[in-house]
Amino acid sequence: MYPPSVNKSILTPIEFLTRSVLVYPDKVAVIHGEKRYTYQQFSDRIYRLASALQQKGIGKDDKVAFICPNIPAMLEAHYAVPLLGAVLVSVNIRLSPGEVSYIIDHSDAKVVVADSEFAHLVQPGDLPKVKTYVTVCDANDTITLDGLEYEAFLATGSPEPVPANIDSEDQLLALNYTSGTTGRPKGVMYTHRGAYLNAIGEVVESGLTASSAYLWTLPMFHCNGWCFTWGVTAVGATHVCLRAVVAADIYRLIEKENVTHLCAAPTILITMSTWPGAADVKMKRKLQIMTAGAPPPPAVIRNMEAIGAHITHTYGLTEVYGPHSVCAWQPSWENLSADQMAVVKSRQGVPYVLTHFMDVVDPVTMVPVPRDGKTIGEIVMRGNNVMAGYYKDPEGTEEAFAGGWFHSGDLGVTHPDGYVQIMDRKKDIIISGGENISTVEVESVIYSHPDVQEVAVVPVPDEKWGEVPKAFVVLKAGRTASAEDIINFTKEHLARFKAPKYVEFSELPKTATGKIQKFKLRAKEWEGKKRIG
Repeated sequence: MYPPSVNKSILTPIEFLTRSVLVYPDKVAVIHGEKRYTYQQFSDRIYRLASALQQKGIGKDDKVAFICPNIPAMLEAHYAVPLLGAVLVSVNIRLSPGEVSYIIDHSDAKVVVADSEFAHLVQPGDLPKVKTYVTVCDANDTITLDGLEYEAFLATGSPEPVPANIDSEDQLLALNYTSGTTGRPKGVMYTHRGAYLNAIGEVVESGLTASSAYLWTLPMFHCNGWCFTWGVTAVGATHVCLRAVVAADIYRLIEKENVTHLCAAPTILITMSTWPGAADVKMKRKLQIMTAGAPPPPAVIRNMEAIGAHITHTYGLTEVYGPHSVCAWQPSWENLSADQMAVVKSRQGVPYVLTHFMDVVDPVTMVPVPRDGKTIGEIVMRGNNVMAGYYKDPEGTEEAFAGGWFHSGDLGVTHPDGYVQIMDRKKDIIISGGENISTVEVESVIYSHPDVQEVAVVPVPDEKWGEVPKAFVVLKAGRTASAEDIINFTKEHLARFKAPKYVEFSELPKTATGKIQKFKLRAKEWEGKKRIG
């Protein structure tokens, strides 16, 4: 238990729950289908979980893995586990059994809690460190792991408050594993201080209040839900759980539960804006949407705002607890046309109020690039919401923090007004005949084609130019644009050399958060060939 002090307290997001139970004990904290938990009931369940874990020997620095969709159990874990001084490992439910086993084993988890739908991902024979298994039967009654069902496990605990076992705000709170696009996933270490401050940052930038209802379209396992798992609770707002991201269910809950806020990758917004019934949805309140995970095409922003949403673009990575910057609103934008405003809003913007530090620099000299909107450099960050490092990987941590900044691996420019805009990932920038081509720029143009629903542009080998752009396109239902149509459309809006030389119509590989996995498309095109750079 951390000692009391007259002028300082340890910053930890678990205290958000303490306050909201005091202020809003009878207010609905969590909605899941027909279930309603008040803040007092939510708190009782959290203490039961903490008590039950404590009886299994879980204490300071022990790791507890949860493999669940956006259901109450996953929310409860975000408080009960760190309350004990233990470390929450939120595992991506879209991974393979081998990847899940690696994360559980590498994190040194002693307890695994898995939703029954995803329990098959857990291979006990590969997990000698795990001592306790619990299965959450949310969607069905099948218990597939050797252990108690979640509600029965809670029943072994007590609703009486459990003293916080936290003696430093720099204590480890969570491990979040990266997608592992260039090798094994890395365990990103979050602290109580970083999570507390980033959660407050989300409240400030999103405008959450006690009257807000937040819909969980963003996976809680992704950067701990960008810390909204704690931010929503901090202001006494309502969590609206969503087991699976289905457009019809999203709109149904927006209407039924008076949803005011949600977060989503651009691909989720595409799914929402192209759903046949979207135009008929009656939004009772203005829907505030934060989007991140990939640069949102202006066309997508324009389409969502046309149906009554207000889009705020944020930018970040797992290593910075989710969003680090925001395309902060400027009053001078009021007079812009819808198209102009969508272009401006697609920028990654400026640091959050609580993050402060971000720049675009020459990655070799670390000197900031000119603020001309043209000179490309690497986006770097530092501040309270940068990770503590990679778990059991000092070399990777040292490389990521070279020069006293966290290196994002994203290439961008700084506009004269100080707003940053991503041009590409380092590995995605196309160097064709010595000319740099931003795949993001090409994608934004193709997204504005009336027949296109989704697109990803990657470099492919070319004998003459070294590499050229190729577009992978998903057409809207019933549309029939040809490859030639897409290429000619792009040439009308960009320099001809930036237009894709090839177009392939196919589904796009994605992460569980809806982010397009361009590295898979790139790997297929370069198989057996060596790419320079």
